[in-house]
This record gives sequence, C-alpha cells and structure tokens, in this order.
Amino acid sequence: MRTPVFLLICLIVGAAVYGAALALGNDYYFFAGYVVLQYIVLATAWNILGGYCGYVNFGSAAFFALGAYATVAMHRIYPLPIPLLVAVGGAVSGVVGFAMGYLTLRLRGAFFAIATLALAVVLQTLIVNWDFVGGSRGAYIVRPESIAPFGSYIRYLFLIMMLLAVGAITVARLIERSRLGYGFATIRDDELAAEASGVPTLRLKLIATTISGGLMGMAGAPFPYYIGFLQPSSAFGLDYAVNSIAMPLIGGTTSWVGPLIGAILLGSLQQIATVTISSAVNLLIVGFLLVGFVIAAPNGIIGLVKFERRPARRSGGKRIGSDALGPAP
Repeated sequence: MRTPVFLLICLIVGAAVYGAALALGNDYYFFAGYVVLQYIVLATAWNILGGYCGYVNFGSAAFFALGAYATVAMHRIYPLPIPLLVAVGGAVSGVVGFAMGYLTLRLRGAFFAIATLALAVVLQTLIVNWDFVGGSRGAYIVRPESIAPFGSYIRYLFLIMMLLAVGAITVARLIERSRLGYGFATIRDDELAAEASGVPTLRLKLIATTISGGLMGMAGAPFPYYIGFLQPSSAFGLDYAVNSIAMPLIGGTTSWVGPLIGAILLGSLQQIATVTISSAVNLLIVGFLLVGFVIAAPNGIIGLVKFERRPARRSGGKRIGSDALGPAP
C-alpha cells in the first residue's frame, strides 16, 4: 500500500473516531482519548530508536517535557497557535535529541540507557531552577473554554493529537519500508557487522535520535493546554518514561503496528482503571502486563501473531518440531 493511500485511510479512521466521540455526547471521552493518542505518539517515537535501532532510551519523559516547556516559554514570550507551538516543541526536542545522540551514541547497551536517564535528570534539574518557566512552583496556562468551530477546547486538543498520531504512524511506517529502515535494522541486528560493511551507523543513529526526540517533543507541546497547570513532576512524570517503553515492548518493536496496539491496549486499560479504581494503579497494570508478555510473548503481540500464523512444516500430517522429534538421546 502506497503511503498517500495509507495516510488517507488513517485520516478516515481518525475522523470516524472523532465522530464517534462526538456522538457519545460526553467530553470525558475526548479527555481520555487525548491521553491514549498521546501515548501512541510517544510509543511510536520511542520505537524508532529503541525498536528499529535497538537502542533503549530511558529519557522519553525529558523530550516530552522539553516540548511542554517550549510551549510555556513561547506563551510567556509571544503566544502562538497550538499548531505552531507543536512545530516549535518538535524543533527544540529534535535539536536536543541530535545533541544527545552525538554525545552518547558511541555508548552501547546499558551504558547508553544510563546516559539517557542521566539526561532526563539533568534537564529536570535545569527546569526546576528556571524561574522563567515557573521553576519548581509550576506555571499556569489559561486556555479558553471553547474555540470555534470545534466547541469545547478539549475537542480541539483531541483533534490536534489525532493528527499528530496519524503523522507519527505514517512516518514510522515510511521509515520501516525505506532504505533508512533497512539501515536501522542492520544496526539492531549486528552493528559491528554493519560498520564493517560500510553502513554509516553513526549518521543513521543521529537521524533516529533526532526524529524520535522531535516526535516526543511534538506530543508534549499541547500538554500545558491540556493540563492547565504544568510543573516539573507532571512533565517529567514516570508514567511517560515507563509507558513509552512498555507499550512498544508489549505490542512488538519490529513493526509500526506494535506501538499502536500496545498504546491502545495499555492506554485504554489505564483510563478505565483511573475511573473505576485509581490512577495510582496505572503503573501496577503496566508492570503486570510487561512481566506477563516478557514471559509468554517476548516479541510482543505482533511476534505472537506472526508465530501463530507461521505455516507449519508437516511430515506425514505431523508438525516437525521438538515435540515431534521426541526427547534427545
């Protein structure tokens, strides 16, 4: 399927979801749907570096917060429409992602993961001590109650996040099916062999960190208008770091479909738990599901489905496998 056709189908699905939420007649569905869509963008962005390239990033919350605080800073300097703020947040986070990649991508494995976690701690410390964006006290963002022609403002935010989710999915699918995606796959499978074969691994990893960071910043840019009061503990929340990793791992990291499925599954469960039990159990749900999938389906839902659909080689009507061969002598 060509990318324009895929994009059109995604837009049609998004319009159907928006229409269904309107038909329900309760703005809560827009509030809850915004969070799920936000996680779709974050999970897809994380997967570009963590899934396609195999570099685990623990600094997702930092890029998300950069986008959010870029909005706060612009709101103090010169208020802009949210679509422009999304572009500003993506640019700021993309530049920081490029800089982080240039400084840390020579590290591998656990060392790179620890470096990204350190980045989040350093940025949070800077934000806490930066009074211009509220510092540790936080910052208020006053939004209008309604905006024409959408009605309530949350519907407008929902639509923006819907377009961001469609864009992130389309970008991830385009990367996966391009030469860039094949280069990412060589890095994930065997980086040393890729370097020996002439693959420009550092350049590819810098591209991955820039795109991933930029998309996370875009997801964070509308957040101050959604929450109304932004403080470091909410922008750098553990939920964003954990969910952006857990959702692709549960859905599957080798395809753009995996983060989408994981985000919808986990995001929906967390919103249901928030209403019926408490938001305090959200990370508990993530933990249980993550442990369960690591044991039962280490390649995620996508890997499990592919394994079940794999045609069985048969000999005399029986599957050839460890069960058919019997115990080893």
